[in-house]
Amino acid sequence: MGLSVSSGISAYTPNTGVNSRSVSRNGKNPSTSSEGEILQSRDLKKFDFNELKIATRNFRQDSVIGQGAFGKVFKGWIDEHLLTPIKSSSGVAIAVKRLEQESARGHKEWLTEVIYLGKLRHPNLVKLIGYCCEDDHRLLVYEFMSRGSLNNHLFRRGFEPLSWDIRMKVALGAAKGLAFLHSVDVNVIYRNFNTSDVLLDSNYNPKLSDFGLVRGGPTDDKSHVSTAVRGTSGWHLAPEYVVTGHLSVKSDVYSFGVVLLEMVSGRRAMDNNRPPGQENLVEWAKLYLTNKRRFLSFLDPRLDGQHFLRTAQKLVNLALHCLNSEPKFRPDMDDVVMILERLQESN
Repeated sequence: MGLSVSSGISAYTPNTGVNSRSVSRNGKNPSTSSEGEILQSRDLKKFDFNELKIATRNFRQDSVIGQGAFGKVFKGWIDEHLLTPIKSSSGVAIAVKRLEQESARGHKEWLTEVIYLGKLRHPNLVKLIGYCCEDDHRLLVYEFMSRGSLNNHLFRRGFEPLSWDIRMKVALGAAKGLAFLHSVDVNVIYRNFNTSDVLLDSNYNPKLSDFGLVRGGPTDDKSHVSTAVRGTSGWHLAPEYVVTGHLSVKSDVYSFGVVLLEMVSGRRAMDNNRPPGQENLVEWAKLYLTNKRRFLSFLDPRLDGQHFLRTAQKLVNLALHCLNSEPKFRPDMDDVVMILERLQESN
């Protein structure tokens, strides 16, 4: 699968649960490092606030390309080689996420993103280019993903619907990203996987973004970590995590199953505008899909043709496997990747 970690993950972070077994780049115990030392990563550029003002045309409203709990995301431009800001569109496009200054929680999430994405490298993780930590300003600079989020293509008007082949490509790439995070050498739980966090580049290659809520996985043969329930989309969270706060890699598997159902059906995980009994996609699918004759009407109506019907049925079966109420009976993400690769070949 081409998994790789760039020199290990820093173990220090306030209340983020980064894997304490890892060591820092300079060999010191990161848990005793200062925040300033952690941010000095050779893989990241430290931007001045004024540089990012220039790159985004002073954070103009017409540069806004997204809005989240963290703050607004702006499109900007930098020189391809020097990474210095430029005012025209002749360089490389970037996405600049700016923390709302009054957000105390946002600072912890900002720092978590720097720590993890500053160290992790994988084709299905969005690349963090740099950051800004100046006075009260906290910003993150990413590669620009020109086709936006999976969520937009599935649910928002005005966005191009995705073909079946592209949906399969996106599902496989997202699964590879999660499998990488779950690998022994990385041991990270994504925690809040949903369609808004899957970004697409110009060739529809998917990359996981928004690492503010990730947690280090359990150690010493424990099955889970205990943490506060956090997530912007509660309907994607595993039931055992919501009820008990017990978080594991199988929580991510559950969330992936929800997203698979959304990709096949074109329906949101929760939609109160649906007819009674159909509002909750997971519960409705478990009941509705017991009858195979109903499957055609479950498919996203924007998917034209039936040549992929058999593959779609297998994909939904995989989703329902991921959604097992017992975490131990859900597949590992490595197994999900293998199944998706076979389905893609047969498709």
